[in-house]
Amino acid sequence: MAVLVTGGTGFIGSHTCVELLERGYDVVIIDNLSNSSADVVDRIEKIAGRRPVFYEGDMLDKELLNSIFDRHEIDSVIHFAGLKAVGESVRIPVSYYRTNIGSTLNLIDAMKAHGCTRIVFSSSATVYDASDVSPLKEDALLGTSSPYGRTKLFIEQILRDECVADPSFTAILLRYFNPIGAHPSGLIGENPNGIPNNLLPYIVNVALGILPQLNVYGSDYPTPDGTGVRDYIHVCDLARGHIHALEYAATIKGADAINLGTGNGTSVLEIVHAFEKENSITIPYVLTDRRPGDNATTYADPGKANELLGWHAQYDIHDMVRDSWHFAQVFLKNSR
Repeated sequence: MAVLVTGGTGFIGSHTCVELLERGYDVVIIDNLSNSSADVVDRIEKIAGRRPVFYEGDMLDKELLNSIFDRHEIDSVIHFAGLKAVGESVRIPVSYYRTNIGSTLNLIDAMKAHGCTRIVFSSSATVYDASDVSPLKEDALLGTSSPYGRTKLFIEQILRDECVADPSFTAILLRYFNPIGAHPSGLIGENPNGIPNNLLPYIVNVALGILPQLNVYGSDYPTPDGTGVRDYIHVCDLARGHIHALEYAATIKGADAINLGTGNGTSVLEIVHAFEKENSITIPYVLTDRRPGDNATTYADPGKANELLGWHAQYDIHDMVRDSWHFAQVFLKNSR
């Protein structure tokens, strides 16, 4: 039996595919390459020693989705595919609703038509209400200030409703925080198309001289240095969490929301300074206005994941910034 990984050539998806393959799972990927590239599949194979099956295509294509389920015995899904930038979602909300929710509805239909009843969903800490105090537990107040966050919240509810309607259906809703870092091999990491929306790829582009400076959005938050505080988690820790969640899903029925985070908050400037110290590079930055939809402080209480999944984060901030820079160096060398 195989695991379908939607968005499997993306940042988190590719690392999760490596973990799955190394643990003996057969992996099928669907990705439209809107924020990744096809050569990621080669790099996944180089790390894991096994090659996933890859389909280039869009989750809004119902015929393609059903054909993938027809060709492969898929017994579970890890669902990453979707648009993911908070600020962009404020500018183009309809695109976010159409893409994220529409693709998930198509996926559920295909799963139901082919007897696949287990899904691990890539949700987000943005589903938590900004007024609640960190560390956030899974029973914290839900609510979001961005269309991106609302798509995650809506999809969680859709999956919960499906689990009620079909008692054989299982959905693990993984609410994770801010993934950064890269695989220690340097072969895969975060390499978005265009100007990065996320912090570490932006810092790396500044370090490489591709961008002149880092824009730090918001310096007047009620935090120790005025910049936003987040729970940064190494992408390899996050990938392992998805495997633990997949295995946990085989033991239960219904829906369950679980945080994946370190339980520690780190500010934007602390990340910048850690990158500078670990890699001996100066990162010029300017303080600018807040972005719409951003919260001041968000970090997890990962106790539920620790208890139910037997999962704990293993890497710290220094590992994360070191591995991000290592990926940039290895990737650039290999792409010349």
